[in-house]
Amino acid sequence: MDYNNRPEKRLSEPSGDAKPQIFRTLRNIDLNLLTIFEAVYVHKGIVNAAKILNLTPSAISQSIQKLRAIFPDPLFIRKGQGVTPTAYATHLHEYISQGLESILGALDLTGSYDKQRTITIGTTPSIGALLMPQIYHAVKTHAPQLLLRNIPITDAEAQLAQFQTDLIIDANTLNARALSHTVLFTDPLLLVCRKHHPALSQPATIENLRHYEQTLLITEGQSMNGLRQRVNEIFPERPVSFSSYNMFTIAALIGSSDLIGIMPTRMFSLLRNCWPLEQIPLAQLNAETAEISLYYNKLSLRDPVLENVINVIRQTF
Repeated sequence: MDYNNRPEKRLSEPSGDAKPQIFRTLRNIDLNLLTIFEAVYVHKGIVNAAKILNLTPSAISQSIQKLRAIFPDPLFIRKGQGVTPTAYATHLHEYISQGLESILGALDLTGSYDKQRTITIGTTPSIGALLMPQIYHAVKTHAPQLLLRNIPITDAEAQLAQFQTDLIIDANTLNARALSHTVLFTDPLLLVCRKHHPALSQPATIENLRHYEQTLLITEGQSMNGLRQRVNEIFPERPVSFSSYNMFTIAALIGSSDLIGIMPTRMFSLLRNCWPLEQIPLAQLNAETAEISLYYNKLSLRDPVLENVINVIRQTF
């Protein structure tokens, strides 16, 4: 349906389809007129508003006339050398000023505006549980007005390239040219079993460990193939009887069976508080490390708020 030739509708007109009516009404309003309205209201005169907005008094007067055609009120009454707002104009000012304030807060091109904003960080469930408490406290200390949202990683490169998330923290390596990253920390790998596991009473040799079935953490992509290959060289033809995308599931199964598995040191320290886990010392494996990195779109550094969050996270680790 074409609305280009329809007459202007007043804001007070009732409508059964409220939301479509809002868009139709706004389409017929030059939103710059609301800025002019606020300038005249705040500075109590057309001449003063013209100076502030770098417009002519005539242009301001014409804009006020356009607003009078939209709203069912004269809005401003001449008084001495200036104007005084009507009761209706005062009512409008309360809403328009809040709206303009919200728009300025949303734009916030300088990063200096003290407003709420949600920063989205993608992680796996285990990395989120491990790192988000530290990140939360660090970010809230430096920018208490910010809100944090933790979402799952589905396609990390696409999520960042398409700005579906602000940041990604992951052990996988992302190689897209549009992305930058910083390594937050590296963690030695540990071989893990349940408490009182029979392997703990034997020398920790590859030959002895071959008798026990293992778990495997499933990771997306090819970025960890080098580490996988080195682990496979340590455990040639290792018997994997359970695999999962979720380190919590693996830890729960290790804690209740004779399965053994591999996990980074910090993850082990976290998960042993939930399940009865023990480390099997194995020098060959402990020499291997996993990198946890923070990824972001290079264009994000043009956003001062997000750049500050990135720096805070870097400094935290």
